Amino acid sequence: MMNHDRPLPFKSAAVLGAGLMGRLLALALARAGCRVDLYEAGSSAAEGAAARVAAAMLAPLAESAIAPPSVARMGHYSMTRWPQLIDSLGQDIFFQREGTLVVWHRQDEPEAMRLARVWSRTSETVPELPALQKLDAEGIRALEPSLAGRFTRALYLPQEGQLGNPALFAAMLAQLQALPNVGLHWHSPRAPGDFTPGAAGQPDRVIDCRGLGAQPQWHGVRGIRGEVVCVHAPEVTLSRPTRLVHPRYPLYIAPKPGKVFVVGATEIESEDLSPASVRSTLELLSALYTVHSGFAEARILEIMVQCRPTLPDNLPAIRLPSPGVLQINGLYRHGFLIAPAMLDAAMQWLRDGQWLLAERLGLAIENRENA
Repeated sequence: MMNHDRPLPFKSAAVLGAGLMGRLLALALARAGCRVDLYEAGSSAAEGAAARVAAAMLAPLAESAIAPPSVARMGHYSMTRWPQLIDSLGQDIFFQREGTLVVWHRQDEPEAMRLARVWSRTSETVPELPALQKLDAEGIRALEPSLAGRFTRALYLPQEGQLGNPALFAAMLAQLQALPNVGLHWHSPRAPGDFTPGAAGQPDRVIDCRGLGAQPQWHGVRGIRGEVVCVHAPEVTLSRPTRLVHPRYPLYIAPKPGKVFVVGATEIESEDLSPASVRSTLELLSALYTVHSGFAEARILEIMVQCRPTLPDNLPAIRLPSPGVLQINGLYRHGFLIAPAMLDAAMQWLRDGQWLLAERLGLAIENRENA
């Protein structure tokens, strides 16, 4: 693990974008004694941040179904960092590591077995991840009694987890507001070209975490539309995130405190931010009902839409477009899973000018000559 107490070789920084990465980096820099100015195009609610519309699941093995081993490695690293980051905020933030349960209906068993093979290969490539476990009906009953009799076979991915993203965002904002060396600039869009790092009266470093807002400067960034339904279901008890193998998309159900469940799956190659379609909503809720009939009486609290910033290879990257400027982008659907790893890799360069952690985890670094 990195030494997070080493001093910084510069005194001031501008952080662009107050989403997940922007807040994490602004806090880390400020706590290291740096003067930080955080610029956000929207309000303090960060309504444009993709991380606000997410289940905030931490599932490195599960996500390896669509991502390479580098994402699994970053996810495994982040699983140990999230408790430290949360503890540093001094507030009650929901966090659990009860694993992921994967279920399927009989007609989808071939796809479930394909996924099992993929996850087994990931465990061989990334041996630090706990291996999946195959469950029969009794195993399902032991883990999730409310699903007993509904499914006869399942896969269990141990130690995967989730956290409460609304409380996390609020806690980070409170910390930033309390720090005397942080300036918060809402409704103040900025781009790297607005600064001359190191010049008189300018920040020493500029860190761009704007996601889709960085498209004019990082032309490969595109948006992937996602739709999430939040429901209150008093008749349903689930102890851990549950995924349903589905012929069109893998449904996930993330149980939150107070019998609230975040349900999602849709991924659409579009930057359209209009409300969710009837078709997408019906498909999500119909699949949800097949997992547990108690969802029939659930109350829909919110249907949310957001676009996730994604690079052409669907992988995250750090870029150094010019001296003193660092850009982070492409977290795609893996934001909470990999953010701590991205944070520590960026901070290692900012402190020491090294990419040791990034290289170990397989994180892409572009334009190193500008370091």
